[in-house]
Amino acid sequence: MRMRNLFMGSILGCLTLAALAPHALAIDSKAGTSAYTFLRIGTGAKSQAMGGAFVGLADDATALYYNPAGLTATGSNEQSYDELLGKQIYKTPLNRFTASYVNYLVDFQYGFVGFVRRLDPAHTKNPAALGMSVTYQNYGTFKRLDNSGAQTGTFGASDIAIGVTGSMQLRPRLSAGVTGKLILEKIDTYSSSGVGADLGLMYLINDAGTTRLGLAVTNVGKQMKGMTSGHKDPLPSKISAGLSHKMVGLPFLFSGEVGKPFDNNFYMALGAELVSIKPFFVRFGWTTVGKDYNVGSGTNLGGFSGGFGYSYKAYEIDYSYSSYSDLGGVHRVTLDAGF
Repeated sequence: MRMRNLFMGSILGCLTLAALAPHALAIDSKAGTSAYTFLRIGTGAKSQAMGGAFVGLADDATALYYNPAGLTATGSNEQSYDELLGKQIYKTPLNRFTASYVNYLVDFQYGFVGFVRRLDPAHTKNPAALGMSVTYQNYGTFKRLDNSGAQTGTFGASDIAIGVTGSMQLRPRLSAGVTGKLILEKIDTYSSSGVGADLGLMYLINDAGTTRLGLAVTNVGKQMKGMTSGHKDPLPSKISAGLSHKMVGLPFLFSGEVGKPFDNNFYMALGAELVSIKPFFVRFGWTTVGKDYNVGSGTNLGGFSGGFGYSYKAYEIDYSYSSYSDLGGVHRVTLDAGF
């Protein structure tokens, strides 16, 4: 009961601050000051179709990105959370693989690949999982110009983060997870590197796990080497809290999230998934982050998203579309497989 009250208090506090923050600040004074912004793009077509409200759900292998505690957050009865949704994702022991591709804004190529190994409970006191992930972004090829504007060649730029994750169920309804990551960035002949970590908790309100509370602190760490000597930037750190709930007697799963990037204002995200037409799934969502993409043209769809998925046995393919208002839209495709 104390743990439940702690989680609920934290989330209610974040909701209150998120509601007040837009009236207190128009633009955060630290906006745009963090390095490695590719770490906040958001992976997984399912989660992004639901507005990115996933830290309190994290029920697939993209928990490696959102909340590592989700890898071992399953109900204590025979019917797991994922089985209630018709997915049957986690049957121990089980390996899971996920891969996402995003044709991001201005044709930047972004991807995420993750692997999760659930440890055999016969050899562990508590359910546990290990995972690895790779996040990358390729910015393409750019023209190199001299002082007179003449082209003298080309150069490229790219980012990559390699993560190792561990997750364990501490109590029947409480799980924790941590990810350590190495971050590398290169632009032409210049390069930088950093180390970071994600910390997550997940608490199940009931035995079936149909109501979840999640907390996560992501990308905390430091830049070890900057692009130039003597200059280092902070990482895009963020703290977030989320809640998800599968409606009893209704075919919907709802999720909500509030968060505070260390270099920007509070945000809020809401999402829903229709699960009554399985093996098909329909999703939609919205996030207040969308207002950052409006540049005064009158378009106000920034932050809205939607998508669908199809599952077959231990496989699932998902698609999502996210509106970035005046900047355009982003398509995501994710393949998830168990073996």
